[in-house]
Amino acid sequence: MSNFTLNGKPVTVDADPSTPVLWALRDNLGLTGTKFGCGLAQCGACTVHLNGQAVRSCSLPISAAAGATITTIEGLASDNVGKAVTEAWVAQDVAQCGYCQSGQIMSATALLKTNKKPTDAQIDAAMAGNVCRCGTYPRIRAAIKQAAAALA
Repeated sequence: MSNFTLNGKPVTVDADPSTPVLWALRDNLGLTGTKFGCGLAQCGACTVHLNGQAVRSCSLPISAAAGATITTIEGLASDNVGKAVTEAWVAQDVAQCGYCQSGQIMSATALLKTNKKPTDAQIDAAMAGNVCRCGTYPRIRAAIKQAAAALA
């Protein structure tokens, strides 16, 4: 049994303590915005925020979330930075196939929460763990810059 705050609301998940947060979110709580990509924490499709930090939920056991605060892509609608990032994503037409985009948006949001005006190098470093097979990296960078400008 694991108790934590999810998108601003307290939740309890009855799952094996070794169950990855990704599967608890999807299977136990019905939140399917967080995607399974590789299962090895290397592609970033499963990125969520744990206590404000971008983490890979496919390799994080639910036991590590006990007492923590988790934000998923579904929780960004009420977050001003997440909302700005999502709006910029649409304006820049970032998504192509869209599969990786929830993880990309979560990483970009975490970046802009700690760095209001990131350089290209800082954007690249923050987004390095997120793979986009469609290669929309230039649009991702443009969207992050647009969101930063909107938040300034």
